[in-house]
Formats: sequence, structure tokens, C-alpha cells
Amino acid sequence: MAKLFEKAIRPMLFRVEAERAHELGIKALLLGLVPRPAMAADEVARIREILGPIRRFGLEFSNPLGIAAGFDKNAVVVNQLADLGFGFVEVGTVTFEPQPGNEKPRLFRLPDDQALINRLGFNNDGAVTVAGRLTELDRRCIVGVNIGRNKNVANEDAVGNYLKTFELVHATADYIAVNVSSPNTTDLRDLQSADSLDLLLTAIRNKNRELGAKPLLVKIAPDLGDDDIESITGVCLRLGVSGIIATNTTVSRENLETSGVDRFGAGGLSGRPLFPRSNEVISTIYRNSQGKLPIIGVGGIFSADDAFKKIAAGASLLEAYTGFIYGGPAFAARVVAGLAETIKARGFASLDDAVGSAAS
Repeated sequence: MAKLFEKAIRPMLFRVEAERAHELGIKALLLGLVPRPAMAADEVARIREILGPIRRFGLEFSNPLGIAAGFDKNAVVVNQLADLGFGFVEVGTVTFEPQPGNEKPRLFRLPDDQALINRLGFNNDGAVTVAGRLTELDRRCIVGVNIGRNKNVANEDAVGNYLKTFELVHATADYIAVNVSSPNTTDLRDLQSADSLDLLLTAIRNKNRELGAKPLLVKIAPDLGDDDIESITGVCLRLGVSGIIATNTTVSRENLETSGVDRFGAGGLSGRPLFPRSNEVISTIYRNSQGKLPIIGVGGIFSADDAFKKIAAGASLLEAYTGFIYGGPAFAARVVAGLAETIKARGFASLDDAVGSAAS
């Protein structure tokens, strides 16, 4: 399947405008036109035995690789993604009011860099609709809901906006991720400052306790200094936040192979160029928290070796998006199987044994 995708299907899809190709991919998943990777039951069992139980913030995951927020924004292909081998699906980013996002075109491929640039701007159907879909879904994997603020809401009013979304999705989410790090909503990243984040997370934590505590995570940017990362880690530890997702997309355009990248305009860069910085952020969080704060590592995973390096840096779960776009339907199953082989070959007793093994 991987060869067919690489030689025939991907070139065809890449001739279509990027966002339109994404829409076609979602439709193909919905219609059952995307073949599931063939993996025998005994092979699945062997992989799970090598990796060991994957228990994070009170949840048990079938495998450590999830699909990052941004792919299934509106919770329409959750089970289809699980069938492709993802251990969990993070839907969203979801806002209280539905919103169309930024003007098109707003999604661009950089094949020479195995990267994407997006300035989608939290386009989504709104919290009521997404929560309704999840309520009706007989889900086949862990489902996280990533929440953000509406574009027309100022940061001084952000807490109330987040809380309204949080209340609507709470009952339907296995965990909830607070997105304060997208570069595509004006001033959103300012909410990562220690004081602003403390105010926001305290309010959400209190509402979470009131509704019945669900795991609460925060998604941060790669474009933060070490002092900022240390401050955020401290806030999360003090407030009892369940984990950090590291990282969102970057606004940096350094060291790209693609010429004339400025023609794409503003937006967040994801994919291969993000890999080293994402790993640095993961290691910084791991060290600052002394391994006590679970990290979902995301940014530039294309292979099992990439996945292992994120685990060794300190991640205890993983997410991918751009690697899936370039790798196709066999991506998740291939990465998870390869990660298991790497764990075994390097002499680790389990995935947990490998977490943070290279953090320094």
C-alpha cells in the first residue's frame, strides 16, 4: 500500500490544491474508499506486548501514536482514523461559535522540505455540533478535543470563551487540550505568558473539577525561549495539569530548501523542519518537570526512528499530521510497528522504559 500511495496516489493528490485534497481525503475516509493496512491479529498482539501497557493520565491507549488536531477538525472520521492504526484522535481545534477561518488559499505544501504551511484559523463547525457528533459516535479509540478561542474574542475575554467551549465538549472528550499556541489567531500566543496561562488554566481546572475531572493538557508553541518553557511547565505542575503537547507549528522559516517561501505568506510551518526544535522543547519540559509531566510529542514524525527519538527526548505519547499527509494510509501502522521493533532492538523492556532515555 505504501508503494502505491507514494508512486501513484500522492502525485495525483499533490496536483490538487492542498485544502481541496484534504477535503477529498476526508470524503474518501467517510465513504470507506481508503484501504486499512493489513496486519494480522498476532502481529498486533506482538507489538502491544513489546510496547507494554500505555497508561497516561488515567487513560489506556492501544498504541502511542495519535493524529494531531487539525486533521479531523469536526470529528467526522474518528473511527476511520483509528482503523488506519492511530491509537487516538485529537479533534479540533474547536471554538464556541462556529467560524469559517481565514481567507483561502490558506494551506500550502512544501515537498522539498516535507512540510506544510497553514493559516487555516480554527475553521470548525462549533462546539455544539462537534460535541453532538462525538456523543453519537461509538468510538474505537481514545478521543481528545482541542479547544481554542474564537477569532472575534479579545484575549481579555478569552477565559469566558474557552469555558463555554469546555463545558460543551467536556462530557464527550476523553481528554481536553487547551490550544494557546496557534499562530493563525491574532494574539492567541500571548496567552502562553505565565500570568495569562495561570488565569486561564485555573478557571478551566476549577470548571473541570465541577463537571467531573477529565485529563487537561496544554498545547504550546515551538517558538518559546527556555525561560518561557520553564515558566509554563511550572504553572502546569502547580495547577495539576495532566500534560503538555509539544509542539504546535512554527512561524520560523529558517533552513528551508523551498525557494521563494515568502510567497505563501503568514502561517504555521509543520513537518520535517520542525523536528529538531520540537525535540528540544520536549527535552526541556522533561528536564524541568523531572519526568513528572506527560508530554505528547508532535512535530516532524515521518518514520519509526523519528518516533523513537521523540520518545527518547521525553515524550510518552506521539502525534503526527504532516507525516500522515506525505506517508498515506499505511503511515500509522508502519510507524507503530517500526517503533516497537526499535524499542526491542535497543533493549528496552517497554515503551515506558525508553521515555526520556536521551533527555539531557
